[in-house]
Parts: sequence; structure tokens; C-alpha cells
Amino acid sequence: MSRRVAVTGMGAVTPIGTGVEAFWESIRQERIGFAPITRFDASGYKCGLAAEVKDFRPEDHMDKKSVRRMELFCQFAVAAAGEAMEDAGLNMEKEDPFRVGCSIGSGIGSLQAIEREYGKLLEKGPSRVGPLFVPMMISNMAAGNVSIALGLKGKSLNVVTACATGTNSIGEAFRAIQCGDAEVMLAGGTEAAVTPIGIAGFSALKALSESRDPARCSIPFDKDRSGFVMGEGAGVVVLEELEHARARGAHIYAEVLGYGCTSDAFHITSPAEDGSGAARAMEYAMAEAGVAPGEVTYINAHGTSTHLNDLFETRAIKMAFGDQAGKLRINSTKSMIGHLLGAAGAVEFITCVKELQEGFIHRTVGLQEAGEELDLDYCRESREEAIPYALSNSLGFGGHNASILLGQPGN
Repeated sequence: MSRRVAVTGMGAVTPIGTGVEAFWESIRQERIGFAPITRFDASGYKCGLAAEVKDFRPEDHMDKKSVRRMELFCQFAVAAAGEAMEDAGLNMEKEDPFRVGCSIGSGIGSLQAIEREYGKLLEKGPSRVGPLFVPMMISNMAAGNVSIALGLKGKSLNVVTACATGTNSIGEAFRAIQCGDAEVMLAGGTEAAVTPIGIAGFSALKALSESRDPARCSIPFDKDRSGFVMGEGAGVVVLEELEHARARGAHIYAEVLGYGCTSDAFHITSPAEDGSGAARAMEYAMAEAGVAPGEVTYINAHGTSTHLNDLFETRAIKMAFGDQAGKLRINSTKSMIGHLLGAAGAVEFITCVKELQEGFIHRTVGLQEAGEELDLDYCRESREEAIPYALSNSLGFGGHNASILLGQPGN
């Protein structure tokens, strides 16, 4: 049994706006979310910029007791999920709660909790470590807290595939509905890793941009790209079996048509140099949808602004699309919001839905001159044009590749 799956609700917490409409308005206006780090004193760090969420008040989305019992990544997830649920008009009193599930992942969980409680351990001894340390820190608590807050008693998943987490979470929710495990799934990703150890760790990997210029720090596909900028936030969507959505009169934003995922089996941080793993994920997504490469006109790339990702992803696109690659519009939302790690694919999925709706492809902000071997159309300018399909890519440390194909609402 393979059932059709619709997108009926969306919620977002991002560095350029809390709420989908605020986020989307910023995308249309090409606002960037990069600024000096404020969550801690980063004066001794090589990396001084991040894309922090700036206008988020957890008390606006949950009661004070819940705020105290949730780390920031969970607060982001609950806020985004609440918006998505309201947007979908889903009334749980009219649903079988065991048929409404949750697939929300985080690549890291709470580094804040680890830093805080480890400090207590060193300074005051093991008896002073908080009793809620573990349940507040572990990454599955995003899905757990969303399920508790909204009364979701169906399948509950926490996918952890590093930077592919958001896309894999949505893809696995798509699969759950396809095969009949659920009628509705809230799906997406969340992350809040702008912390001392988070920034230090990615800096040690030479993955972060050391630029202090907000206009030139996250510049995917540019010849001067030097690393990604850490972002934070959450994206959650409501996926729903198509006939279930129609029966309750839901607004259908888009249809999920195909999902592909592979492993490079190559290196813990570097993508496969020939792009074969990512190419196969794209091919699988298109094949499932019954869509030929020549019918796809737009890709929301992983596009991290690191030298290796942008080069190898370009090779992957050429491998998957052949002669059609040069006709594609390819952009990177990370040029405005940075890299949201486990939340990246989910927020970029929402971007794709909005672009499909409005026939608008945002430009890759900051891109001036493409790098060597990067000879595709990376959207130096935004475009107003009809988009029949949108393909979103996410590639994670460990060789995780995930691609998901969206289309206009079906008949």
C-alpha cells in the first residue's frame, strides 16, 4: 500500500523571523541573519559570527513550567510545531490520537545542558548534577515534548543524521503515512548549538567561516567561500494522507512525491568526492515520484559554503541530471540563515513549499563569483517563474544523503 501525502501546515523559528510568514517575508527581502555571537563571550574564538534566533520568547508558546523543563532546542520545536498544528487547522478532539505521530529530530540535542551540568560536576561534585539533566539533554526530547504538548500518541521518531536530520525526519514521516502507520505526522528538525563547545568544536574542524563580515561570511558556491555559519531554530510541517486532508477540508500547500536516501560510506566529515551518494539519493527521489530529470527545474541545495560540500554537491547534481544540470535553478537558503544543522532540511523544505506556492526562487545572497568547477546556475538573482517541482538536498557528517521531492498540490 502506497498512499499520497500532502503538506497541510507549517511552522518555523529562524534567525530571520519567528513564524513562517515573518521568515518568508525576510527571504523575499533578502535579509541575512548573521551578527556577532551574543549567547556567550566569543572574543577568544576564531569564529565570531552566528545566525542566532533574535525574537523568540518561549513564554509566548508554552507555560512557564514547561519553559523551565525544556532546553532551547525543545522550546524551538514546540513553538514551530504549535504553529504548524494551528496552520493545518488540525483538531485533535476529532482525530484518533494514535494515528497522529511525530518525527522531529535534532542533530545534537542540548550542548547547553552538558556544559552547565558538567560545570556543576567539576565545581561542586556529582550530587549537584540536576535530576532532569539527562531528559532535558537527549535529542529525542524534541519529539517527546511536541507529542506531550499536542497530544500526539502515534508513531514518535527521533532521527539523528547530523545535517540531514530535518530532511530524513520529514522523509521518514512521509514513509509512515505512505505505508499506513499514520494518517498525520508532524515532522521536521530543531537545533540550538550556538554554545562555547559547539562553536569551538566546529571551529576545530575548520568547518566554520572565520569572516567577520556578515555580508561575506556565508556565501555558498562563491570562489571566496570559507566555511559555514552556525545557525539555530526549528522547522516543523504537518504531513497528512491526502484523502484524510481532503475529507476535513484542509488547505493543501504541496504534495510530497519522492524521497531518497543513501550513505557515502566514505568519510566521517567529507562527502564522497565524485558525488555519487548524493546523486543516487536525488535519483531515488525522482524515480519514486515518476518524474524525469528534465521535468525538475529547481533544487534547494545543501549549499553550506564549505569548499568541499559545494564542489561535491555540484558534481552530484551533474551526475544525477546529466545534460539537464545546466538548465536547473539552484540556490542555498543558508546564504541568509546559515547552517541550522539538524533543523536545516526542515526549514529549507518550508522554503521550497513557499517557493512552489508563489512561483518565486530566492537568490543565493552574497554570491558574487562562482568558484572553480562550479559552473551551474546558482541563482545570483531571484526569479519569478512557475515551479512544477522542488528538490531539496541535505548531506550530513557520516555520509548521510537525503533528498525529497515536492510538487504542486495534485488532483
